[in-house]
Amino acid sequence: MSIDFKNPDYAAVMRERCERQARINAASAAKIEALKAYYAAHIAEFISDFGMTMDPRVAAKGRSPFMPFVLFPKQIDLVEFIVRKWRTGAPGIVVKSRDVGASWIAMAVSCSLCIFHKNMMIGVGSAKEIKLDRTGDPDSLFYKARQFMQYLPLQFRGSWAIDAHAPYMRMLFPDTVSSITGEAGDSIGRGGRKAIYFVDEAAHIERPALVDASLASTTDCRIDMSSVAGTANSFAEKAMGGKIERFDFAWQDDPRKDQAWYDKKAEELDPITLAQEIDRNFSASIEGIVIPSIWVTASVDAHIRLKIAPSGKRQGSLDVADTGIDKNAFAWRYGNCLEGAKSWTGKNSDIFATAEKAFMLCDELSLASFNFDNDGLGAGISGDARIINARRKADGLRAIAVESFRGSGEVLQPEKQMVPGRKNQDFFANLKAQSWWHLRFMFQQTWRASQGLSFDRSMVISIASGFPEISRLLLELSQPVYSINTAGKILIDKAPEGMASPNLADAVMMCFAPRKAVMRITAAALQAAEEVT
Repeated sequence: MSIDFKNPDYAAVMRERCERQARINAASAAKIEALKAYYAAHIAEFISDFGMTMDPRVAAKGRSPFMPFVLFPKQIDLVEFIVRKWRTGAPGIVVKSRDVGASWIAMAVSCSLCIFHKNMMIGVGSAKEIKLDRTGDPDSLFYKARQFMQYLPLQFRGSWAIDAHAPYMRMLFPDTVSSITGEAGDSIGRGGRKAIYFVDEAAHIERPALVDASLASTTDCRIDMSSVAGTANSFAEKAMGGKIERFDFAWQDDPRKDQAWYDKKAEELDPITLAQEIDRNFSASIEGIVIPSIWVTASVDAHIRLKIAPSGKRQGSLDVADTGIDKNAFAWRYGNCLEGAKSWTGKNSDIFATAEKAFMLCDELSLASFNFDNDGLGAGISGDARIINARRKADGLRAIAVESFRGSGEVLQPEKQMVPGRKNQDFFANLKAQSWWHLRFMFQQTWRASQGLSFDRSMVISIASGFPEISRLLLELSQPVYSINTAGKILIDKAPEGMASPNLADAVMMCFAPRKAVMRITAAALQAAEEVT
């Protein structure tokens, strides 16, 4: 059943559930067992079909605080992420905005797995006990678990009873001999081996080294879930290090929230709290952020809000990864509208395969050209592109123009002024700094437009919503910081405090970088090269 999450019709959902319950009540034991087997493999569907949640804030709107737990798409993705991590025995990181339902999902998934699987031992840890369990507190994790279990149909709840099987910081499942246990502070991970261990609000653990040591021998599937609290903590190091798969859950992924909601939060919260807890910006408390997260947020679907129809060139950009944990990234634009960005691993691949994928994306997206990072490993793209274009010509396909971007190179138009009063050659250390500053100016113009201030319409940048990796991109765009070298010129640090390289953001920066007449591997250039040989 489709549902309007801003104005949900829960009466219709409950009618459907009543009909479903009637069918279950009339079903044979064999059919119920088959249904359990189905839901064991479809946890998100089970939660949406039978789960209940609770939000005391909606009582002020005349609605019951108890409501069906109907998952929206990103919540379904989170359920599937957790289950996949459990099945593969791997750790995961969940970087979340405030109030997206992640804690409810963690407890609902835990209960569901314990219902359907025998000897399922799950651990839940938090910095303080009151975050885990406090009588009558709907913000505590075990309150959520008890509420979820209490409202399930008897056919799934079985012999579980709240008085007998839900003591302090524990949930027992007698029919499957499974359990969920809670531990706080330095005691996290001391209670024995677990199939899954959730560390809630992991950025706020006081002594993470002790917790890391305990959990290393306790579980293979540790899932840290937290809002952001700067970079000086273990959670930030793991989330930005790139070694553990990360799940980004932005407020824009929550259909209950919109720009008006965000604007209200911007009025209520101080800028750093807003950037960290709402925008998930690890660098919020770091000085010298190139593009503030509030500017990035204002750019999402700005072309729609400002009624600016995209027009101009359709082009892409490629950020080339190494063969380790880093990822290749490709971004594409239509005029001043970023239509999308995607990344893929460079592991077990080579530069030629990366170039081929970039050409394939150009065909899929109807792009006439793309540029690439010519510093480091990307330098080989130019030769590979020449070979690929030659093959395309032989196959009767169009040539795709390929441009070189060298961030370490000299600035463009050195005598002109991007920043009033300073020549480009005196203000920027290199082309990378100039290009990031150009992107900063574009985001600033979009933010000014969103505030009703004067702005340069031709410089507004918009990020079209809806592509899968937008949450990661929005976070990465506010990661780079700037400093001033001994010559008084701007330098860019893309990965401060040991953070992973922001590959998606790098691709976007190159996509919108100011242009000059550079090497272009066009059809004419290809023909000239063939004549020389």
